[in-house]
Amino acid sequence: MAEQERETVDFGYQEVPLGEKARRVRGVFDSVAERYDLMNDLMSGGLHRAWKAFTLSRTSLQPGQRALDLAGGTGDLSRGLLKQVGDEGRVVLSDINAAMLSRGRDRLVDEGAGNNLSVVQADAERLPFPDHHFHCLTMAFGLRNVTRKENALAEMYRVLKPGGRLLILEFSRPNDLIRPFYDLYSFKVLPRMGQWVVGDGESYRYLAESIRKHPDQPTLGAMMETVGFERVNWFDLTGGVVALHRGYKL
Repeated sequence: MAEQERETVDFGYQEVPLGEKARRVRGVFDSVAERYDLMNDLMSGGLHRAWKAFTLSRTSLQPGQRALDLAGGTGDLSRGLLKQVGDEGRVVLSDINAAMLSRGRDRLVDEGAGNNLSVVQADAERLPFPDHHFHCLTMAFGLRNVTRKENALAEMYRVLKPGGRLLILEFSRPNDLIRPFYDLYSFKVLPRMGQWVVGDGESYRYLAESIRKHPDQPTLGAMMETVGFERVNWFDLTGGVVALHRGYKL
């Protein structure tokens, strides 16, 4: 008999009905969208820019190719992807959250993005794109918010072309030396910073909890292999606070 699908899923340290997580995550990002970029700079000390630059350095994109920036939010990775594919290529900025997507679109248009940018509101578990379409797919700090991660990974595999690359940048499991200080910062400092800057400490408490519930480096790598990705590896950044996973559709 097939294993029965779980009826609940984690939302931070809470267990909520499967259909409830997406609504709660939407509420989190609706709340923080206006000052999302400012908080990223403050809570990472600007390191998120280096993590994203490292991700962009591993895309292997060529002019004229197609890239999907999934859960692309305010468009940091899309900006770099647009430069890599050039005027003859195409980048799709996609996010499930309308408020985040609107900010990303406006920022990129204000910065001069042209006809090589498309903006699509989409659920990572049900991507509205054809099979074998993109040369590269990036996802930064979004996978931990997805209800059924294995479904999203399978969809990412489907829409990539043979030879295409998946790059997932996500908070992960830091090394033993860093972990005690990281835990103190995450649960004591970060929610207070969120309350002060955004007026919403609970959303940043969820952030800290969701990171702990997210699969660690080997587990996520195995999940990618299960849906078909090959040559899967990962790079620990800042002592494993963040990891970049890479896999290929061969």
